Amino acid sequence: MAFSGNFMCTSFKVELMKAVHNFTNGTGNTFKLALYDNSASFTAATTAYTATNEVANSGTYSAGGGTLTNVTPTSSGTTAFTDFADLSFTSATITAYGAMIYNDSAAGDPSVCILDFGGAKTSTNGTFTIIFPTADSTSAIIRIA
Repeated sequence: MAFSGNFMCTSFKVELMKAVHNFTNGTGNTFKLALYDNSASFTAATTAYTATNEVANSGTYSAGGGTLTNVTPTSSGTTAFTDFADLSFTSATITAYGAMIYNDSAAGDPSVCILDFGGAKTSTNGTFTIIFPTADSTSAIIRIA
């Protein structure tokens, strides 16, 4: 298995300082989530979306993945955070081991983070759903403390 935990891509951290990513709902960038099989290999040095080892098109899942609905960034205490609404692919036969969130609006489709599912997650002609954690300072998918 090529996934080794969840992590923010190092290039994303640098790009935040360059104002490449805007997570504001309705006026910000378009972020997407692509699903990958067990041959995908990502590290913190991953810089951009790739179709290599992405799962095959099935049902409403197609190459490049699905568009995410942003939760406008906010903060609590000293932690800033953002998150996304849950994402579903219907009528899909998919086996995925992980995913990449990337910025589809920015040049080169820069990666944001890699999600490790901890093993195979499967749907058979059904609904494959990514359930994001609660959008708060301790659970949101993207947090800066």
